[in-house]
Amino acid sequence: MTGSDSPPDSPHLPSGVHEAVRPGCALLRLETTESREGVLDGAWWPRSRDIAAELPELLSALTSHLGPVTRVGLDTAAWQGLLTRIVVDDRVVHIDSFPVGDDTVLITRGDRDLFSLLVVPPNATPEAARAAMAQAVRADNVSKAEQILIDTGSGQEPPD
Repeated sequence: MTGSDSPPDSPHLPSGVHEAVRPGCALLRLETTESREGVLDGAWWPRSRDIAAELPELLSALTSHLGPVTRVGLDTAAWQGLLTRIVVDDRVVHIDSFPVGDDTVLITRGDRDLFSLLVVPPNATPEAARAAMAQAVRADNVSKAEQILIDTGSGQEPPD
């Protein structure tokens, strides 16, 4: 979903993508580098912390781009109603709970392909979420998810 019409050091998403970034969407860096220099492979901005409501849409989107997803790793403390498996597009996807932090979700395709996605908190402001997602999908990003959320203010409560 990303493109190359932004300068490499731009904190912005490519043209047109800004309008698409909203709660419930995910951005992936589909053109991964051979060296896998970036820390993250994408970002996800769920609408809530209800995993049964949020995960099916994410997995359907990922499957259409990556192929069948076999496992998802989540932090049990960060999600409501964490399941052990879910059926998406007629496939069983196993859900593992790890202390990975509420700012990351791990996606396994096949036996060994592991993708790490930044999780933008549902209550993030649109501006902060866009900035966090833009940084996460940069191929040269070396910041961990927690640091991106701190740097962009995405982990803070929006003002009333």
